[in-house]
Amino acid sequence: MSAGFEKADTSSKIDGIPAEADLQTALFDVVCDSLSAAFIIYDKNDHLIFASRQILDFFPLPSEMLKPGIRLRDFLGAIYDTGVRQQYDVRQGGSLSREDWLSQKIASHWRERFESVERHGTDSWVRFVKRRLPGGYGVTIISDISEDKKREEQWRSDLERVQLTEDILDNLPFPLFVKDRNLTYVAVNLAFCEKYQTSADEVLGRKSADLFSPEIAKRFEESDRHVLETGEMSISRQRQISRGGIERDIVSRKHRIGKPGRYFLVSTMQDLPRDGSDLEEFDRASAITTSTNQSYRRAYVPVPSAVERREPAAMEAIVPENFSGRKILVVTADLAAETAALRTLAKYGFESCSVRGEDEEERFLEIATSSGISLDLLIIDNQMGMRCLELSEQYGIPALVMDGFQIANELTFQIARHFNRNSRNSGDGADADWEISISDEAAGLQVLVAEDNDINQIVFSQILEGLGYRHMIAATGDEVVRLWAEHRPGVVLMDISLPGFNGFEAARLIRQMEEAGGAARTPIVGVLTQAFERDRAECAKAGMDDVIMKPVSPDMLETIFQKYLTEEAAQVRASG
Repeated sequence: MSAGFEKADTSSKIDGIPAEADLQTALFDVVCDSLSAAFIIYDKNDHLIFASRQILDFFPLPSEMLKPGIRLRDFLGAIYDTGVRQQYDVRQGGSLSREDWLSQKIASHWRERFESVERHGTDSWVRFVKRRLPGGYGVTIISDISEDKKREEQWRSDLERVQLTEDILDNLPFPLFVKDRNLTYVAVNLAFCEKYQTSADEVLGRKSADLFSPEIAKRFEESDRHVLETGEMSISRQRQISRGGIERDIVSRKHRIGKPGRYFLVSTMQDLPRDGSDLEEFDRASAITTSTNQSYRRAYVPVPSAVERREPAAMEAIVPENFSGRKILVVTADLAAETAALRTLAKYGFESCSVRGEDEEERFLEIATSSGISLDLLIIDNQMGMRCLELSEQYGIPALVMDGFQIANELTFQIARHFNRNSRNSGDGADADWEISISDEAAGLQVLVAEDNDINQIVFSQILEGLGYRHMIAATGDEVVRLWAEHRPGVVLMDISLPGFNGFEAARLIRQMEEAGGAARTPIVGVLTQAFERDRAECAKAGMDDVIMKPVSPDMLETIFQKYLTEEAAQVRASG
């Protein structure tokens, strides 16, 4: 290999390139391909001996800049001229001139060992590994580490989210615990530990049988499994006597969160006075169990109660004749979502059927195409593989990707929005939007919460229910804008980090819609996780009226509501 370098080195000083260099170049190209990296090799006079074609994947250079014999300085200058500045402006506290930039780069190439990571654009990271060999030859290896950096940032973000969640849980005034699908405790808050005179270390990783008597543990396991298997909320009321002799009723609520295969059980507890009235959930229960001495009651509340909390049932009434004869294929392995989707589609006049995987989808589309059957839409579960979406593109069929909850509960609205957009884009029937009616149940909405975290949603719901405010929760920026337009709430609590539109974008859209339609201004309160001044400034710039910090508390929210909710809204709440 050394002899090869010598031959290539001399060739950089003459017009011709020896025949052996062709083989050497081919070998280096194979190595670069196998390593998914770009190589630059230069001699002791800083003339290029070899530059792999993969360089062009990182820098938009003219191909002639890769030819042997090019000066390293000219090669680097061409890179600079493409507009690449990496992060020098940030690290150096100012902009480097072309000469200063080249000087720093060439100095790094003459170091015996040098490694650096540079950020190119918003989501691209590149690693440079440089070695200067004893004979004077230099080697630079360039590789794309964007995926590694994204995973690292995601890991860091996950750690911060876990810490934030723990802080929120520990600041809740009521006991809360989380179990996994094996019914093992995976999270408890301080209020839970204080109530049961224990510590988190003594609870986490254990089951009810390890902590309570066999009778109580059996009762807990029965309701836990029912909630995890059916998705119904469990609510129980049990009489307890404290060490001070005070007799109280303890109300426990259990919710299922997560997705199939990754379900968790979240349980909260609330103290009630001994003579407190019964809970409204018992009026909507599918089954009620009561002990002989009336000291214990448990009810299972059907799923629609949870749906009403997250999404209003008001948006289900759609004119069916608009959809008559349209053909839709549902792609999901979730039996419950499939059943609900087909029932809904049949109700509104669609011709529909379902498949449960990408292979079934491909066979169905092949048969449909050969038979001259034209599909109007594919509904694809987001738990399916990318191949399902690729097939829709291959056959030129529009597709909507949803999670199981959306397929089972939001299908009519999502389809209506899809066809509305298509009719406006095509210019046909621009005034004939699909009709969506709003029921009286959602009238008088006081608080709209934008929050995508499952546990934080439960926290907001518990606090707002306790304070007596009618509320809805939106999990995406698109959703909060839609719910605002439908229900015009008294106040919006806006998390700034949302999927889809972020909180800033959602707030700006609401302000634009208010201005365009002459609507009254809705107070928007930004909900921040950290007290950065730039976030506060961005909230104000987006049109938000105020900011609050997580974790939220009942007193904090009540203060905001007293400040921004109108007298009329307060009277409605008082009369309710």
